[in-house]
Amino acid sequence: MNISNIILFAITVIVSVSAVFMLRRERRQIRELVEALADVKNGNGNRRILARTDQALSPLVYEINDIVCMYEEKIVILQQMEETSKQLMTDISHDVRTPLTTLIGYLDAVHRGSVTGIEREKYIETARRKAYDLKEYIDALFDWSKLSSDEFSVTIKRVELAELTRNIMIDWIPILEDHKIEYSIEIPECAVTVNLDSDSYRRIINNLLQNSISHSHADCIVVTLIEREAEIQISVADNGVGIQKEDLTRIFSRLYKCDKGRGERGSGLGLSIACRLAEKMGGRLTVDSTVGQGATFILTLPVPR
Repeated sequence: MNISNIILFAITVIVSVSAVFMLRRERRQIRELVEALADVKNGNGNRRILARTDQALSPLVYEINDIVCMYEEKIVILQQMEETSKQLMTDISHDVRTPLTTLIGYLDAVHRGSVTGIEREKYIETARRKAYDLKEYIDALFDWSKLSSDEFSVTIKRVELAELTRNIMIDWIPILEDHKIEYSIEIPECAVTVNLDSDSYRRIINNLLQNSISHSHADCIVVTLIEREAEIQISVADNGVGIQKEDLTRIFSRLYKCDKGRGERGSGLGLSIACRLAEKMGGRLTVDSTVGQGATFILTLPVPR
């Protein structure tokens, strides 16, 4: 056997041994892949597969690891959504059951004849008011549900904001006077043009005013419109009890109600709806408050270019 044959034989042996070694390593890796995928199938989203960059199957391993990671993230999101949905249903059930139970109690008393005369009329009026509150809550919940889906859209048009705001406030003046609340409306005489949905803007201002009247215990409300260089701000400020610091970060959350100092009546949806409407129009709704001195809600809208 000459030297050439010996070298060729040696090379063949080395290649064969290397091939066998690589095949065993890849088979082991494939087995690990199968086991990892079985783990993921059984709910273990934390399983990862290790591979060196020089291995033939490493691109596949990295891809599977990415898929598993994405899968785990989706599972976490779905679990959070499920918990949120459960909490939402619990809150809604409580908010509906309480006025409904009261309503039934008043109507049962009237039906049984337990109350008569003026007392009976008071019971009927209370029942009517409770029914109206319940309808108002369901309407607000329906509006919030639409805003949370892709079904709701706003119609953005160029609007003269100063005039629109004055027209909204005209409707609120009798209500403010009826509640013995002093008011100040500070709107510039010059035209203030902005792109927005008029109905959505009206709803935001209405919700902010209703919130101040119902919950702040204020005796003075100031509505201000200010035009700045790049944005327009509309603020609704009151001199009421203010909002606790721990409530400020959550006050625009759905069904959230401040329990300390502020009135308890309400759906907990008005501010959340207003915040979502502002975002739909490319704006934002913020709040600033000092306990005992009042709260200021600020709607900021971009100036049209």
